[in-house]
Amino acid sequence: MTVSVGELPRQGAETYRLILQGGPFPYEKDGTVFGNRERLLPAHKRGYYREYTVPTPGARNRGMRRIVCGGAPRTPDACYYTADHYASFRRIVP
Repeated sequence: MTVSVGELPRQGAETYRLILQGGPFPYEKDGTVFGNRERLLPAHKRGYYREYTVPTPGARNRGMRRIVCGGAPRTPDACYYTADHYASFRRIVP
């Protein structure tokens, strides 16, 4: 399943833009390794995926929304959006 950048919530589109420009990111954990323990994304070596927070209006913490990208920072091979804290993913298509 896919989602276009235009279909992402406004905060998701902003986070995606920050990923492609290399930051700066508002959350300390942004850019940290995502382990893919759920095994919902294609299998790759540890360190391939990195996660980024998509802010949720009204949330007191980082919320449940994330973008996970694989490959090199700024030029990822693929990015995925999750609105349910890794229970499901949709590949982002430009």
